[in-house]
Amino acid sequence: MATLLARHAQRPGALLPLLHDVQDALGYVPADSVPLISEGLGLSRAEVHGVISYYHFFRSTPPGRQVVQVCRAEACQACGSEALMAQAERLLGCAPHATRADGAVSLEPVYCLGLCASSPAIQINDRVHARVTPERLARLVSDMAVQP
Repeated sequence: MATLLARHAQRPGALLPLLHDVQDALGYVPADSVPLISEGLGLSRAEVHGVISYYHFFRSTPPGRQVVQVCRAEACQACGSEALMAQAERLLGCAPHATRADGAVSLEPVYCLGLCASSPAIQINDRVHARVTPERLARLVSDMAVQP
């Protein structure tokens, strides 16, 4: 944490880049890092926590070994993402905003993957998938080998 803080401390608008680096390094932004970040950047704990909780991208708990994100933005909803989320819940045995008890997978709704013209979209780990049908989702989940 000290190295990341030192890298960002003097940058204007350092909070978001620092939070991204923390999450990239640890997989999430631990609660015990909030006081360190607030002190290192001269911000209140409330400001740091507010940014973490505002942006859906930041996690405050460790993610599963694999992360499935289903876009819930308007274009994807219009093309069936609500049904995909329900199907993902069933296939993965995991509720949205949660990590399965065995730690194998997290299921997260997101609000734009930038593929609006190719809706509906999902992301598995760092790979995006466009025009996802129920059949394609079933294949992608099967390939992950995380069935409950």
